[in-house]
Amino acid sequence: MKRKPLWHHNVGIQVFQVFLFVIKVQNPTLAFLQTIPAVPGLCKNLSGPYSTGMIPGEIISRRYQTLSTALIPVGDAVLREVEQISCVYDPLQYARRPWEAYLHRFCRGPRKVLFLGMNPGPWGMAQTGVPFGEVDAVRDWMGLEAPVEQPKYPHPARPVQGFNCSRSEVSGRRLWGLMRHRFGDAATFFRDHTVLNYCPLVFMGESGRNITPDKLPVRLRKPLEDACTAALADAITALRPQHLVGIGRFAQERLEHARAAASKIETESPVRILHPSPASPAANRGWAETVTRQLEEAGIW
Repeated sequence: MKRKPLWHHNVGIQVFQVFLFVIKVQNPTLAFLQTIPAVPGLCKNLSGPYSTGMIPGEIISRRYQTLSTALIPVGDAVLREVEQISCVYDPLQYARRPWEAYLHRFCRGPRKVLFLGMNPGPWGMAQTGVPFGEVDAVRDWMGLEAPVEQPKYPHPARPVQGFNCSRSEVSGRRLWGLMRHRFGDAATFFRDHTVLNYCPLVFMGESGRNITPDKLPVRLRKPLEDACTAALADAITALRPQHLVGIGRFAQERLEHARAAASKIETESPVRILHPSPASPAANRGWAETVTRQLEEAGIW
C-alpha cells in the first residue's frame, strides 16, 4: 500500500504556517518536535477561550479539536519515518459529529469516575467517534447515531463504514456490556462516570494491523504524549473526577502524568483495571468479573 499524506480537513492558517516551517528546515522531525511542546493547556482554571458557563463536554470538545490540530505534524512525521506504519486515522476529524454528541450528552457536569483507554480501535471509535465505540453499544444503548465522513485515504483493510459497520469491537463490547449489566441504562452509568481515550489517532500497518502509540519510536512518541497529556490534564480539570481509572497499564501511567498537570484537582491516585482486549489471555477468562472485583477493591464501586 503506497504511503500517502494523512491529513485532509481544513485546519486553518496556523497549521499551514507550521507546514511551511517544516518545509524550510533541513530536519523536519526536529521542526515538529519544537512546535508540539508549545501547545498550552487551554483550561487552566477554566480560563482562556472558555466561558465559565460551558459544560465540561463543550470544553473537552474544543480542547480535543485543538489537540487534533496539534497532532497533524506528528502524524505526518510518523508516516514519513516509521516504515511499518502506512496509514493514520483521526476520528476526531471525520467522526466529529458523533464524538461531539457523546460529549454533549454524557459530559454535562463533573463526574465521579473517569475511565481512560489508550487510543481508538479500528472497529470501535474509528467507526463511531466514541471511545470503545462498538456500534451496537453506541447506537442501541447510548442512543447516539450521527453521520460519519471518510478519511481522505482510507486503508483498504480497515474501511470506515460508520454506524453501518457490521464488525464488532470486542474491547468495546466487553466494556459497555459490563456497564449495561451493572447500571442498566446509559443515563445511570454516565451520571457518575465517563470514558475517554488518551490519544485520538489510529496507527495501522500495511496489513491493517493496529499499532499502539507506545510502540512508536521515542523521538515521535514524546511530542505525541506531551500534547495528549496536556489535553487530558485539561479534561480532568473540566470533569473534576474523584477517581481516575486506567484501562490497562499505559493508560494508568498517562493518567498519573496528567493528574500532576491538572489545575487545582484533588483526586485519588489512578488505579488500573484489566484491559478488555481479546489479545490478553487474562481478559478472555472472565474479564467482567475481574474488573468488577478490581473496582470494588479500589473502593470505586
